[in-house]
Amino acid sequence: MSDRSLEALGLHDVPALQPLTYPGRPVREPVLLSGRDVLPLRVTGERVGAWPVASGGSLQERALDQVLEDLGDAPTRERYPVIAVGSNASPAQVSYKLQRAGGLSRAVPMVPVKISGIGVGLSAHISRAGYVSASPYASDARDTTLVVSWLDEAQLAAVDATEFPNYGRALLPGDGFPMVLPNGWRLEGAYLYFNTRGLLAHPDGTLRAPAPQPDVLRALLRESAPLRDLLGPDPESWVARAAADPRRCAAGTAVFEEEGWLLRETRFSGYAVAG
Repeated sequence: MSDRSLEALGLHDVPALQPLTYPGRPVREPVLLSGRDVLPLRVTGERVGAWPVASGGSLQERALDQVLEDLGDAPTRERYPVIAVGSNASPAQVSYKLQRAGGLSRAVPMVPVKISGIGVGLSAHISRAGYVSASPYASDARDTTLVVSWLDEAQLAAVDATEFPNYGRALLPGDGFPMVLPNGWRLEGAYLYFNTRGLLAHPDGTLRAPAPQPDVLRALLRESAPLRDLLGPDPESWVARAAADPRRCAAGTAVFEEEGWLLRETRFSGYAVAG
């Protein structure tokens, strides 16, 4: 089997360490993240746990659940499907978060899923790493493809710790937000991290759209003298100053509201289960 490492596949950027690469590189096909390797899943007409995965450098295919159990990990039926709208779709970021938590398995199935009712905007806060992250909003007109990861209980708690309190966790029902797997099967529901700080809007009230992080920061700096005074003239100075002093992240977040760019998203909070 060819080299399936994050580095070999060009998926190695970690936004938490390199904030201008946010949101990192998402998976484009169903895979099993296994430490620093990304192993392909072959989609069949069965449940996700039965999809074959080429594992451990061997061409022999085994069912995903069998591979997980052989690793000493929980099978998919004992895991929690979690929708990613930002860097949690990046296997490098997920691997980094789990490694930082210490002693956790870094085996995570990750599958692009077509989901209805969710749009993606920008959070009205500056993360500790210095980037402005992606955030979901409810939109009946939206159909989009987002990565769903199946996390075990310990992995879910570790990711929760990286999201709270800026995000809460909601359980979205599949009948209200249809979620279609690549084989046409539907998920009964999935978890979603929703923003508790609000979303960024333009001065006319329309939501700002995700873009490469340097472009996002450059636009915000261009429109706000207080942000330029606080975080510098360009994206490089923004992330450097934010990393050096977390108080600047909080102050920049306050500027977003002072500029009148803050919009609240409340629909997802009605499905909140944590955070």
